[in-house]
Amino acid sequence: MAGHSKWANIQHRKGRQDAARSKLFSKLAKEITVAAKMGDPDPDKNPRLRLAVKEAKSQSVPKDVIERAIKKAIGGDAENYDEIRYEGYGPNGVAVIVEAMTDNKNRTASNVRSTFSKNGGNLGETGSVGFMFDRKGEVTYPASAGDADTVMMAAIEAGAEDVESSEDGHIIYCADSDLNDVSNALEAELGESESTKLVWKPSTTTELDLEGMQKLMKLVDALEDDDDVQRVTTNFEATDEVMAQL
Repeated sequence: MAGHSKWANIQHRKGRQDAARSKLFSKLAKEITVAAKMGDPDPDKNPRLRLAVKEAKSQSVPKDVIERAIKKAIGGDAENYDEIRYEGYGPNGVAVIVEAMTDNKNRTASNVRSTFSKNGGNLGETGSVGFMFDRKGEVTYPASAGDADTVMMAAIEAGAEDVESSEDGHIIYCADSDLNDVSNALEAELGESESTKLVWKPSTTTELDLEGMQKLMKLVDALEDDDDVQRVTTNFEATDEVMAQL
């Protein structure tokens, strides 16, 4: 299993839960506000908003926080955010994609650049690592949703492209433009998903040893601590032995 699907397990074990959780809530709320502002404030008529709300609920964001984020967009008092993608290299040449939403591009660019350089990485041009990833829809289910065959059949019926099943659960991939339809079809068959979102899926990976993983985690943690950064994706690959030592 490639690194992107192991990352959540590392973060879960690290115990920075409370601080990380409140940061995650505010990032999810920001995505809801932007999605509601860009389209219809009714999630049933706005696929991006529907997915943002679904992802927020799967992360246990309280209902009143979700409603407040939507009202903020309707009320017109929401900040104007630009969505920006930064690309660069981390320690050992690992490819890193940083997705940000910002009301001040200069501040964010400067912070991201400095975080890369302080943590053994380099910020590159747009497109410098993007070719190593595919934009995909990702729907995750716990192992309890069914065995690998059951989930595979449901995924095929729903129009998905690929399934990765392990003892940790099931990760279902589809074309980015099909995510709303595929997730609805899966929900009818398998119930509520753990997570439904657009991701950058690595098409090539870089193997890291323990020291490399520790350096990479330091970079990713520093990037994710920035309030403007919504999501960080890397293309690391690591053995189970290395993962167990983190």
